[in-house]
Amino acid sequence: MGITKEELLQAPDGDYMNEAQLAFFRRLLEELRTETMNSIEDAKQQLASPPEMNDEADRASYEEESRLALRIVDRERRLLPKIDAALKRISSGDYGYCLESGEPIGIARLLLRPTAELCAEVKTLNERKELNYRH
Repeated sequence: MGITKEELLQAPDGDYMNEAQLAFFRRLLEELRTETMNSIEDAKQQLASPPEMNDEADRASYEEESRLALRIVDRERRLLPKIDAALKRISSGDYGYCLESGEPIGIARLLLRPTAELCAEVKTLNERKELNYRH
């Protein structure tokens, strides 16, 4: 069965990214990948078979729904390589650790964003640098 989110959050620091935790995140990422692929396929099907449109309001509504579906497909299409990269980090033993500092990313952050590559401190620092360069 594996461990639960609650057990993950209550685990001692010494258990960080042990075999059970890695298995949990592998399952989570594989489920996320399947859901993402299904969502992309559903959106493609929706776009491939437009409904019969009898007036301008129907057409405008369909066009807006199509724009939204395309944005979702684009966002989810960009998520797939991140999921694959996270799965590779699990295999290599690097998952759960910041790619820049080497510090633990943290269970809570990984539960919210299982594809996270940076710890919150480094991510915040990078975002601040980005803001400064824009101005």
